[in-house]
Amino acid sequence: MFRLRNNVSRVVSARRTFANTTNDQGTFAPNGYRVVSMIPGDGIGPEISRSVKQIFEADKVPIVWEDVNVTPVLKNGKTAIPDEALHSINRNKIALKGPLETPIGKGHVSLNLTLRRTFDLFANVRPCKSIVGYKTPFDNVDTVLIRENTEGEYSGIEHTVVDGVVQSIKLITEEASRRVSEYAFEYARSIGRKNVTIVHKANIQKQADGLFLATALDVAKNYPDIKVQDALLDRVCLQIVQDPTDFSDTVMVMPNLYGDILSDLGAGLIGGLGLTPSGNIGRKASIFESVHGTAPDIAGKDLANPTALLLSSVMMLRHMKLDAHAERIQKAVLKTIAEGQFRTGDLGGKATNTQFTQAVIKNLH
Repeated sequence: MFRLRNNVSRVVSARRTFANTTNDQGTFAPNGYRVVSMIPGDGIGPEISRSVKQIFEADKVPIVWEDVNVTPVLKNGKTAIPDEALHSINRNKIALKGPLETPIGKGHVSLNLTLRRTFDLFANVRPCKSIVGYKTPFDNVDTVLIRENTEGEYSGIEHTVVDGVVQSIKLITEEASRRVSEYAFEYARSIGRKNVTIVHKANIQKQADGLFLATALDVAKNYPDIKVQDALLDRVCLQIVQDPTDFSDTVMVMPNLYGDILSDLGAGLIGGLGLTPSGNIGRKASIFESVHGTAPDIAGKDLANPTALLLSSVMMLRHMKLDAHAERIQKAVLKTIAEGQFRTGDLGGKATNTQFTQAVIKNLH
């Protein structure tokens, strides 16, 4: 359970200290700083969230953090996030989230899925880029994947037909397919990529994936400056592990389950989920997150690697048009890893979270 509290001396709870102004863009403190909801998460979440706050403070990022607790509650028999967190994210429009633990078993709904549904976070953006100085089988990975985030096999429509037979329904709608496709083309433009690749299995799931493919191709007509191609999921998986450079000039867009699988495959090419940022985009709000686990075995031991959450916060800053801060923090993080002296255990080093964080702060300047 996480209470609203001050984690950095300069950063205070916006709601308790300031008379803020809220509009359709979000919430702003009287000094013009943007208020951002912080979901520290479980396990190592509070530690890596604290690292982000310290680095943001060192770079004088114009943000006021508002910590919220998203421990699930039951509303009318369904899993939901607490009203306090709901109001905070609806008010601020932007949130940064550490890892959340969902127990495995009957009756437990993924809190990550609950957040996506609650705030209609329809597009998940997962860039994977090789990190200089951290050796993996490939040195030139630079992929961008955009995943439809609200339906597909994750719609939660399943039931037992008879004992031993379960039916799970894959839901694909034209509306959801269109908005994620439009976002993919707009995102490709914004980062200077001239191609969009639609990933699907329409050869097998002719109606469901067929609808996704047809809708994305229809959207492509409005973007004559961007080339479009489509590719089968299994072939993409084969190609990307043979030569990731085949996808260095494109943005891939795909239905939910395929994106979940392929984004983790991409993370494996650059060293794992601990190095991979993620952003969930919606029209009402956007939540940026680390997608790795909560690592309860090292929680509280000052051993966690905050890189994934830091790079996710960099995505958040770019989303907020704070590009100069985003560039400085990203360069400092990557320089710290490349230098090798203060790598955490998951990267083959012996540094603590605190030592890594202080090294990043030093490299800011």
